[in-house]
Amino acid sequence: MTGNEGKEDGPVRRLTVVQMLPALEGGGVERGTLEIVEALVAAGHRAIVVSEGGRLVDELEAIGGEHITLPVGRKSLTTLRYIPVIRRLLRDEAVDILHLRSRLPAWIGYLAWKGMPSGSRPHLVTTVHGAYSPGWYSAVMTKGERVIAVSDSIVDYIREHYPKVDPARIVRIYRGIDPERYHPGFRPDGEWATRFFAEHPQVKGRWLLTLPGRITQIKGQMDLIEIVAGLKARGVPVHALLVGGVHPRRQDYWHRVQRAIEEKGLANDITWLGPRSDLREIMAISDVVLSLTQKPESFGRTVTEALALGRPVLGYDHGGVGEQLAAVFPAGRISPGDISGVTRVLSTWSEEGAPDTSRECVPYTLRRMQDETLDLYLGLVAEGLEVDDRRAKA
Repeated sequence: MTGNEGKEDGPVRRLTVVQMLPALEGGGVERGTLEIVEALVAAGHRAIVVSEGGRLVDELEAIGGEHITLPVGRKSLTTLRYIPVIRRLLRDEAVDILHLRSRLPAWIGYLAWKGMPSGSRPHLVTTVHGAYSPGWYSAVMTKGERVIAVSDSIVDYIREHYPKVDPARIVRIYRGIDPERYHPGFRPDGEWATRFFAEHPQVKGRWLLTLPGRITQIKGQMDLIEIVAGLKARGVPVHALLVGGVHPRRQDYWHRVQRAIEEKGLANDITWLGPRSDLREIMAISDVVLSLTQKPESFGRTVTEALALGRPVLGYDHGGVGEQLAAVFPAGRISPGDISGVTRVLSTWSEEGAPDTSRECVPYTLRRMQDETLDLYLGLVAEGLEVDDRRAKA
């Protein structure tokens, strides 16, 4: 149930929901935004996304969402000029819920919202997607009437660094996966496999590791290089795949990664695939999926996806990743930064096989995330209507 069907006489009301984020190029935040758009539209509500745009805009519009192109995530003083633009949007479109998902767009949205008469403001929701550097800039993500935390580790982060936030305003809603798309029985079709191995013949017949994630220092690509070198030294016929894009601002780091691969003599043992739309298929043919984040992540969607596919995951035991592994696949936990430990465990798994994950139940589902988010929206609106009704009768 999406929250729209609650009464026999139909929906309580049709909501208009605005979500704000920097862009729609790809990533967990962007994917979660589209998943909420999909749920809103399916339940008969109106879904608007404000961002600078990107390759996911076509998908957003195909599922019934609306996109307003504004560069609200650009780090420039000129971005402040969009505050009145957002305020007019909230007023003219009679927006019920303003959902802020990233810090700079959140400041633009929050200041626009704050400048409206209190009686005509939409309800404000924020999502804390990560353990941001604490301080005034990140504090905007705790300003919502409801503050969504995407894992228990993020709930703890908010309570530790922003103790003035009323715990009743914090709502933990895990991200989720679609079990119809991610399940242990999934296998890529023959045409995909033929094409993939023809394009990447160096992968065939090797013990395959996959490290998903954008090419950034936080994702641990440099650790992967050391791990692959260590496995080769142990005689493991390993090949590693890096799956993720490189932002223009991360080119220097990417060059460092490439140099390290060359210096270790691993050019034939590590393949960068770039951003892919077939990560599900790639993980499904992998022997192990890795999570080597240098700092605690809030959740780690690819960890959930890989576990749901029945693939073993070896990950640093901190943040949301450690939380997931503890719940679903404890054998995959390893101390953060313990490269020798990772190498030792993977070497053992390559010889003896990894522990079976195919029967594990992954509780983090897309439907649950969508339902809980829409219920939160509808609950806020219902509370507002009750307050208005009491005022009218006073």
